[in-house]
Amino acid sequence: MSGPKERIDELVHSLNEHNYRYNVLAQPTISDREYDQLLRELQDLEESHPEHLRADSPSQRVGSNLSKSFPTVVHRTPMLSLENTYSGDEVREFVERMERELPNRDLTYACELKIDGVALSIHYEQGLLVRAVTRGDGTQGEDITPNVRTIRTIPIRLREPLPSCEIRGEVYLGHEVFSAINRQREEEGEPLFANPRNSAAGTLKLQDPRSVAQRQLSFFAYAMIGAETPSHYSNLDLLETLGFAVNPHRVLATRPEDIIAFWESCDGLRPDLPYDIDGIVVKLDDLSLQSELGSTAKTPRWAIAFKFSAEQAETVLKRIGLQVGRTGAVTPVAHLLPVQVAGTTVSRASLHNADELARKDVREGDTVIIEKGGDIIPKIVRVVEEKRPQDLRPFDFPDQCPACESALVRDEAEVAIRCVNAACPAQLKGNTRHFASRTAMDIEGLGTALVGLLIDENRVCDVADLYDLPIEKVAELERMGERSAQNLRDGLEASKTRPFHRVLFALGIRHIGATVARNLADAFGSIDALKAVSEEDLLAVDEIGPTIATSLRAYLDNDDNWRVIEKLRMAGLQLEAESGETGDLTIRPFDGKVVVVTGTLERWSRQEAQDLVRQLGGRPTSSLSAKTDLLIAGEKAGSKKTKAEELGIEIIDEKTLIGIVEAAG
Repeated sequence: MSGPKERIDELVHSLNEHNYRYNVLAQPTISDREYDQLLRELQDLEESHPEHLRADSPSQRVGSNLSKSFPTVVHRTPMLSLENTYSGDEVREFVERMERELPNRDLTYACELKIDGVALSIHYEQGLLVRAVTRGDGTQGEDITPNVRTIRTIPIRLREPLPSCEIRGEVYLGHEVFSAINRQREEEGEPLFANPRNSAAGTLKLQDPRSVAQRQLSFFAYAMIGAETPSHYSNLDLLETLGFAVNPHRVLATRPEDIIAFWESCDGLRPDLPYDIDGIVVKLDDLSLQSELGSTAKTPRWAIAFKFSAEQAETVLKRIGLQVGRTGAVTPVAHLLPVQVAGTTVSRASLHNADELARKDVREGDTVIIEKGGDIIPKIVRVVEEKRPQDLRPFDFPDQCPACESALVRDEAEVAIRCVNAACPAQLKGNTRHFASRTAMDIEGLGTALVGLLIDENRVCDVADLYDLPIEKVAELERMGERSAQNLRDGLEASKTRPFHRVLFALGIRHIGATVARNLADAFGSIDALKAVSEEDLLAVDEIGPTIATSLRAYLDNDDNWRVIEKLRMAGLQLEAESGETGDLTIRPFDGKVVVVTGTLERWSRQEAQDLVRQLGGRPTSSLSAKTDLLIAGEKAGSKKTKAEELGIEIIDEKTLIGIVEAAG
């Protein structure tokens, strides 16, 4: 019989192998259920025997929250940009230049897809992932290691041990995942992401690795710095051996015609690929010749990016519609004569806002050029003015809401025009969809169509009315029935158990997302406490800035909003955090204190230390100020410790904290 350590080792090895086969090779050998059972067994063993926890355990892919700012790391070797070219003639010029600078050599070029993603540098020591850094400005980037560990196509431990190496590659979002994220954001009344690349970049900067894991980022490796291989192409083969996903679309070429032919074939692949590409990369294959040619301050001399032109199409703008979002923002939308672009039929395109509409001078009846390129959401590039009929007039943006006819107000801070009527039916539909969404109250049976019916028939005038809906009246609605009505009732009852931070997020207060709502709930504990605090108190909370504080105060100080909250209270929703969330210690030595944790602690992660502060009665925050009462300083505490000393703030180390915890518990 093997002991717990041996079983943990066995499970880690087995699960990492299954993860590689599923995420990199796309050749799973066990079912998802079997994988989950093995992972659950591992997690149970690790919980019972934490002394045997391994750094490469798949249970450690999702760690604790990051600090509010990401540490800056200088790249050992600069991450340079590539010189761009868009024509076959320029490719021929590149090859001719290589032949002039490297005469009498047999030159070969490695050609591969240029993934439209986010460049990343990953460092391994003794085969174990130790650091992941963004490209940044090419000289230095930000350390986002906890977020990168969540990407399942990046091995935590290499399949073959190497003493030290740096891997570079591209993080990206696949089309299906990106579409699913935007569908969810639409259901929740959130603005849609413009394209997968921007979404991937934003995801890597999220403060909570759990949120990063939910986005399902992917990674293609394209280089190993300092690899002991003769060529770039063999370098790619080595990366596959080490366990990385390497893009399969790559060739070796000796003539410019071969490069151009590969570029043309890749351009034809674009509609069928599950991810975005914006061209191909052409590199001298011989690594010694790369080193001989070197680089300029910005670009390597031995490589170019042969990019695609964004696919465009010409069509007619039939009319300009106006869409009212759940926050009241009124967005102009172009309704187009349907046209094929990049493999899909496009009939609508966002015009973003009134200023953008006026800048491009887009008019109803215009012939326009639309483009998708790397964007999933089509955009109007320009008007074909020579085809404009003489009688077309500029679009006159209304001064009344198209949904409720209330006066529209220009929001200068966000270049938006808004309806500020809280009873606007368009906003109510968006707010109700957000309230019922999976990440908020998660109300089963309350979809977009039913929300529209309930509001159009005046059955729901605010989200609290959902909890007073008679089943028999719901059953009478079109396409409903007794079973559907009962499912809705069950979903509403189940939603009453959602914790306070989910209710706070569900209210749809501008600028307050799920993470901010959790931080507010942790800091203040109830909706009543939140209503009583000042903006200054709010600013002391992690993630809270002036915009969020002002928005929250305005919402809670509005009598109509507070009436809805009172109705939700009467319905039985959770408007205060459960006592267990703040711990059950009878002695609370940090009671009422504002506490900052800085540096590295051996026993606790940053998030665990902040949770501990809450259990001890304190209020954790990441920003140090004169209002801070206590600083907990771990190793490499840095500037915050220096500032705390200057301000005369009490400072304790981890050993002192351990003594306080033992005395309190």
